[in-house]
Amino acid sequence: MTQNLSRTAPVELLVCTTCRKGMPTDTEGPRPGTVLFDALTAGDIPDGVTLRPVECLSNCDSGCSIVLRGGQNRWTYVYGNFDETRDADMILDVASRYHAAPDGLVPWRERPVHFRKNCIARIPPIGDL
Repeated sequence: MTQNLSRTAPVELLVCTTCRKGMPTDTEGPRPGTVLFDALTAGDIPDGVTLRPVECLSNCDSGCSIVLRGGQNRWTYVYGNFDETRDADMILDVASRYHAAPDGLVPWRERPVHFRKNCIARIPPIGDL
């Protein structure tokens, strides 16, 4: 798998760090989106995947949210409803699978159930419309 990854264009894993996941605005402490980002940062980020924090993906009703995106020939995905304390390893595994797929299309059965049931948007590659 590593040889395939090295020949595949880099991808980005974007994490909404402003997610409140139902927190009242006056609550102290880190936001769930920041906790998820920190958990991902502490994990084993796959080669070819760049982890980036972003402010607000406008997906507030779907809890902690991420985006997987890459070059012109790759589909982009927005996923939500992640648990900030449990899902980092699963996200990093899917990011690795996404990176290995030249078009970003990870086969349905190879996606964890969470990714099958919590896809918010699937955006076609640039120039593919």
